[in-house]
Amino acid sequence: MQGTFRTVIDGQYLTERAHTIRWQHTIDFIRRSSFSGTLTVKGLDLGDRTPFTASLEQLFGCTFDNTTADLDVASLEGSFDVVTAFEVLEHLYNPLHALFEVRRILHGKDARLYLSMPLRKPASLASPDHFHEMSRQSALALFHRAGFRIVRSEEFRIRPLLFYLTGLKPLLRGLFEKVQIYELTV
Repeated sequence: MQGTFRTVIDGQYLTERAHTIRWQHTIDFIRRSSFSGTLTVKGLDLGDRTPFTASLEQLFGCTFDNTTADLDVASLEGSFDVVTAFEVLEHLYNPLHALFEVRRILHGKDARLYLSMPLRKPASLASPDHFHEMSRQSALALFHRAGFRIVRSEEFRIRPLLFYLTGLKPLLRGLFEKVQIYELTV
């Protein structure tokens, strides 16, 4: 049986309050990085180009390419100082393949991979668009297997506090819904 999955980032996605909050937390996380002020020549943002890609270009002072290939099987091309994968891995059948590809195209001893994904939630709260929602332990094992070292990480919520007080399911989201974000190097 084939499900219906979002395959395009559309206007509705871009205007959801949770995404603008997530993007602001992500920008703040990157700004606190010791890598943030280094000379960056070229970046790659996995997935579709969004207004957030332009924010990444401003933060890193370089042009970012985007991917259009199926990240479960595709070979990535090029050489990059920084790669970002925000809210991507949970949508892949084979996130390990994508991480091996990213590791292969990262250039330089100080190159970075920044990524985020939702922390695993109970099945009743999980998104039907996600193939993998990982616990922190599972994510760390995946990164280790792909040959990455964690520079730092954080967790944050993506909704305004009052949202969590609007009903039982939002209250459960307040307990379980978090984003985990990482800065990785090889």
